[in-house]
Amino acid sequence: MIVQRRAVTAVLAAGALLWMAGCSSDGGGSPSDEGSTSPSRTSAQASPSEQATEETPPAKGSVKVLRTVTEDLKTPWGLAPLADGGLLVSSRDEGTITRVDEQTGKKTELGEVPGVSAAGEGGLLGIALSPDYASDHMIYAYFTSASDNRIVRMLYDDKKPAGEQLGAPDTVFKGIPKGVIHNGGRIAFGPDRMLYVGTGESGDGNLSQDKKSLGGKILRLTPEGEPAPGNPFPDSPVYSYGHRNVQGLAWDSKQRLFASEFGQDTWDELNAIKPGDDYGWPNAEGKSSNPKYHNPIAQWRTDDASPSGIAYAEGSIWMAGLKGQRLWRIPLKGTEASATPQAFLTGEYGRLRTVVSAGGDKLWLVTSNTDGRGNPKQGDDRILELEVS
Repeated sequence: MIVQRRAVTAVLAAGALLWMAGCSSDGGGSPSDEGSTSPSRTSAQASPSEQATEETPPAKGSVKVLRTVTEDLKTPWGLAPLADGGLLVSSRDEGTITRVDEQTGKKTELGEVPGVSAAGEGGLLGIALSPDYASDHMIYAYFTSASDNRIVRMLYDDKKPAGEQLGAPDTVFKGIPKGVIHNGGRIAFGPDRMLYVGTGESGDGNLSQDKKSLGGKILRLTPEGEPAPGNPFPDSPVYSYGHRNVQGLAWDSKQRLFASEFGQDTWDELNAIKPGDDYGWPNAEGKSSNPKYHNPIAQWRTDDASPSGIAYAEGSIWMAGLKGQRLWRIPLKGTEASATPQAFLTGEYGRLRTVVSAGGDKLWLVTSNTDGRGNPKQGDDRILELEVS
């Protein structure tokens, strides 16, 4: 473990959605995901009394595309809405962060993040705003460097000229294994103001079961990059392990964490995350009969999903599918799926990378057709505004 201390503090999908089933790479079930068990442990589920009071969303939902916010984005990956208006979007291959005016679609480049080494599935990936953004104006970014995957934070000064608005990056955390595939990359600050990080095993499944490795994990850090207080393993940033490639993190209205995960050849997964639990990879893909492993709450054939970002809205998790080219709705009751997942927008906008809550019944949705594995159409890539129920 390497931790750097900072000096400065839809329609129902036809076909095969199965319930005894994990996630391929962005592209399919080959080792290159992005193109590449026993009953669930009850410890991660809500208590019977809590289950009894859960509001269960309807089995059938809806999605309406309200508008296209902006077009002609190059390899967009992460998205971070600003409280005072505007959407920050990262470009995986160009290593830049751009502000999009969500009313007019106008794009303003903040600048390029130094040190990004884009190759394969790596590059500038997830971004997140500091929990104290209103006062410190810090943007956090996860990216692939020449030697590893790492997290930096940068001051955003919108008073400076376009292209010069990002301050020098300050490394918060480094040493996450990198590879041509399985770099993880999603970062998000949780309700506890801690930084959660989804990592991949860089193509080496053995790293997922090694609790001393940072690969194939969900990490939980302080904003300064230290192991967060209360983590399940002493002096370790590891929050959960046995993951293959985590690219989606979201919390429900009761502050419970969910994560999406690419499978290999068989099953993609949506997991309810419990601190310290083992999610099975590489010994289990999808649901397992071995009680040692925490089973997913839903799973899909890899052709139907290859999930990246997820968001919570209207009592459901919404999951963006890359190879599956659809938006999945998973209605929740506690930490269980309360009905069969429902698919929307199938094939209409191509590969879908990131979905973020826009408040209430609205979502921002980012396409991913310029990443080398899609078939870009005129206007790709784009950000859409959705209304969901």
